[in-house]
Amino acid sequence: MTPMSTAIRHFPLYIGGERIDTEERAYGLSVRTVLDPGSPDTVRLLHLLREGSEEELHANPHVLCSAALAAPEHGQDALRAAAAAVPRLREIPLEARIGCVEDLHQAFLDHREELSHILRMEGCPKRLAEAQSHVLLDLVRPESLAHARSLLRQEITTPRHTIVLQRQPDGVVCIDPPANTPGTGLIAALALLAGNALVIRVPRSCAGSLSYALHEILIPVLEAHGLPAGALNVLCGDYEVLMEQWLESPLVNSIYYFGSSERGLALERKCVALGKKAILELSGNDGVLVWEDADLDHATAALVESFYGSGQGCIIPKYAIAHPAIADRLLDRLRAAASALRPGDPERSDTVLSPVLRATAFHRCLRESLAAGAVKICGGIQIDLRGEPDPQGLFIEPTVVRVDGFEQAENVAAVREETFFPLLSVVVPDDAPDLLDRCIAFLNANKYGLRNSLWTEDPKVIERFSVAVANGGLLKVNDSHVGHVSCLPDFGGTGHSGGTHGELAYPFLRTSRLQAVATATSRTHPWEAAVGAPSTEY
Repeated sequence: MTPMSTAIRHFPLYIGGERIDTEERAYGLSVRTVLDPGSPDTVRLLHLLREGSEEELHANPHVLCSAALAAPEHGQDALRAAAAAVPRLREIPLEARIGCVEDLHQAFLDHREELSHILRMEGCPKRLAEAQSHVLLDLVRPESLAHARSLLRQEITTPRHTIVLQRQPDGVVCIDPPANTPGTGLIAALALLAGNALVIRVPRSCAGSLSYALHEILIPVLEAHGLPAGALNVLCGDYEVLMEQWLESPLVNSIYYFGSSERGLALERKCVALGKKAILELSGNDGVLVWEDADLDHATAALVESFYGSGQGCIIPKYAIAHPAIADRLLDRLRAAASALRPGDPERSDTVLSPVLRATAFHRCLRESLAAGAVKICGGIQIDLRGEPDPQGLFIEPTVVRVDGFEQAENVAAVREETFFPLLSVVVPDDAPDLLDRCIAFLNANKYGLRNSLWTEDPKVIERFSVAVANGGLLKVNDSHVGHVSCLPDFGGTGHSGGTHGELAYPFLRTSRLQAVATATSRTHPWEAAVGAPSTEY
């Protein structure tokens, strides 16, 4: 693969429309530093990170880019710039905001290849990097923005009034994207559609792809449309420092946080106490129900999505419920499909497996699950890049375990808690006349709630599932569990996945509030309108 220009790129801070450099740096590093820890380039890089010059670091093939690190005063400057931009953003008509975001479609197309290349160099498997690009393109295409327009402003005509239902922006929205998929920060930036001013933190541990997308795609489009300085502010900095500023500052209205349930729910409590809105995208523990008449080939393919990115994603299947009539056949297919997945260099192959840096947690979870009665179907060992067993290997064989009965499943941590490695639990309940209701009850009892899926050909089962499964922001039927659905967001959930007010989350809706404007179209005396004859307009 021909090296691209990203290897020598530097990204400054972006505050109030100004590009600001600092002496401190964060470096975006290639996945090769993990895959080839003993190579001369990696060894030299570790030395250069301690005492090398910037020129020497940029010359190292494992360095993708550098980003200026923000000091505390930069964080305060960004908040002031965002607050100053809010009243000017409110004056920009919705159509103008939509036109600005619409131009992102071509900008993403122009930079798609290089953005995908950077994602692969960071360790995102090629197929998954391409899927991320597809989602970004879909969210800013005309059809998606037309849907956004309908959600942001609606007009109703009655015999006596014209009623406008419109979304008013929260104001200053601070976004903290996840380090494992920093590109989601771009999706959260659709909060701009509602007229918000944004401050986005670039995780210093993964600075490459998000910095590139913000500086090379988003910022140029916003500047070309003449959005107010401060509409978007970009800081690469420490989570603890910036989050403390965001919580303490009276200028901040909302905090958009991606991360663990434990940290996110604690953040929500702090925000409520301080009068701020917390928008949470947290851990997931998605379930898939495979009914007795399911297309097993397609259902198996959807369950194999559990191993995409080696299970290190929130919206992938974590456990399945298999109807006892087809459980053995499904498990046979899963064993074959999971065993066929092999590791590979994310930058150069079509593998869906990624390095796993939490092997100790995986082995502990697997041991506890087996001790609680689960039975291993396949996988369970560490392997190297070639797929050979290696106790120090950076990859883990895709692992499937079987758990018999809902009662036993309640005691298996791999079923009830989020796992973040390639481990899929298949629960096989006892057959009974009320089996569907018990399956739905089990899905609803999950304390997490991002997505749930169903595989069946029975319309009655589909209807019952759709009505009764209240857990989750998105329900999928006979479809890829992780696949993007046009005009729908990939975000949002209930319970420990979305917090107290969690739901399917359009960023521009979650960062705005509903307001009604009622304009009388007939001359009715206020006395009559308030306490006179009953209205007949409805």
